[in-house]
Amino acid sequence: MQVMKWSVIALAVAAGTSQLAFASAQSESNGFVEDSSFNVLNRNLYFSRDFRNAGPDLNDDPQEWGHGIIGTFESGFTQGTIGFGVDAIGMLGIKLDSGKGRTGTGLFPTGSDGRSQDDYSEAGGAVKLRLSSTVLKYGTQFTALPVLSTDDSRLLPETAEGFLVTSNEIEGLELHAGHFTGINAQDQTNRDSIGLKSADVLGGTYSFSDDLSAALYLSDVEDAFKKYYGNVNYTFGISEDQSLNFDFNIYKTDYDKEYTNTGKSEDNTIWSLAAAYNFGAHTLTAAYQKSHGGYTALDDNGNPFTVGYDYGVDGGGTVWLANSVQRSDFNAKDEKSWQLRYDLDFAEYGVPGLTFMARYISGSDADTGVTNNGKEWERDIQVGYTIQDGPAKDLNMRVRQATYRSSDGVYYGSPSIDEVRVILEYPLSIL
Repeated sequence: MQVMKWSVIALAVAAGTSQLAFASAQSESNGFVEDSSFNVLNRNLYFSRDFRNAGPDLNDDPQEWGHGIIGTFESGFTQGTIGFGVDAIGMLGIKLDSGKGRTGTGLFPTGSDGRSQDDYSEAGGAVKLRLSSTVLKYGTQFTALPVLSTDDSRLLPETAEGFLVTSNEIEGLELHAGHFTGINAQDQTNRDSIGLKSADVLGGTYSFSDDLSAALYLSDVEDAFKKYYGNVNYTFGISEDQSLNFDFNIYKTDYDKEYTNTGKSEDNTIWSLAAAYNFGAHTLTAAYQKSHGGYTALDDNGNPFTVGYDYGVDGGGTVWLANSVQRSDFNAKDEKSWQLRYDLDFAEYGVPGLTFMARYISGSDADTGVTNNGKEWERDIQVGYTIQDGPAKDLNMRVRQATYRSSDGVYYGSPSIDEVRVILEYPLSIL
C-alpha cells in the first residue's frame, strides 16, 4: 500500500543520515537481563453516571467499582549489531461492586444474564529487535500515536496487535511506521473486539528546539477511512516563572463508502487551537475547536444519525484535540466549540503533589441530522494528590466530576449526564 511504501522510504532516509544522529542506542545496550524492567500498576476505580434522560437501552444510574492490575515486562536488548528482546503484558480486572441494574460504565464485560463478570484478564507478548536507534516491535502493545491511540480511560487499557517501527536516528526526529490488525476494547478479553480489519500508519515528530515542535501523521484504515493529522506546539518564555504555550491540532478524514453505508464517500476536517498562559502555580487555558463536514448513517434500528469526526475503530484515544474532554469530544458535524480552563499546582503553596483543575466547554451549530443548531456544554472538575515520600510514595488519588448537557441529540443516547470517577493508582517497580 502507499502508506507502507512511504514507510520504507522514511526509514531509508533515517538510515542514510545516521551520521547526523546522536549515539546509537544499540551500542549502549547492557544486555537482555541487565536492561530489563517489570512494573505493576494497581488501579482502583469507582465510576458513577447519572443519566437524567436515558434512552431505552441504558440503565438510569450505572455505578460500578473495580480493581485493575496492569503488569508490563520490558526486556533489554541483547548486545551486538542487532539486539533482540521481548515485552509482555498481563492484566487482571476484578469486580468489587456492581449489580444488574447498575451496569453500563464500561469497566467490565457483561455476561448473557446482563450482569458484569466478576473478573476478566488479558495477556499478550511482543518480540522486538533494534538496529542502531531503530526498533521494530511485533505483537501485543499499547500505542500512543495521534492516528492510532489505545484508550486508557477505564479499569484496563485497550491493546493493539501488529508491528510498529520507531526510529530515532536523527536527534530531535522520531519516525513511526506500522501495520495493525486488531484492537481489543477496554472491557473485553478477545483479540479484536473493536472490529479493526487493518490499519497502516506513518508519521513523525520533529523538535526544532526545546520550545518548538511539529508532527505529521497519516493512516489508512481498511474499509473505514484515510486520516491525516498535523500538530504545531510552541512555547514562548516571558520570564523565569511565566510562559505562553500554543498548541494547534488538525485532522482530515476521508471516509470510505463502505464505512458510511451511504454509497458515497464523505470527509471531515476538524481542528483546535489552545493557548495556555502559565504564571507560577497557575495556568489559564483558552481553546477553540471547529469541525466541518461528516456523514449520515443508519443505526441498528434504521434511524439516521450524523457523525462529524469519527474514531474508535482506530483506537479509543485517537482524538488528540483540545476539546476532547471527560465526557464529550465536541466533534459533531459542523460543530464549533470553545473552552476555558484553570489549573492550580499547590507545590508553590507548600503542598507538593496536590493539584486542581476546572474547565468549561460550550459547543454550538452541531448538525445532528435533526437540526443544524445543536448545542452542548460540559463542566469538569478534578482534584488530585500524589504522595511524595514514605512507604506509599507515588500513590496517586484523583476525584473527577463532570456535568454534561446537550440539546437535539448532539450526544447520541443521553443528553444529560452527571458523572463521578474516583481513581487510586499505585505504581510498583519490581525490576
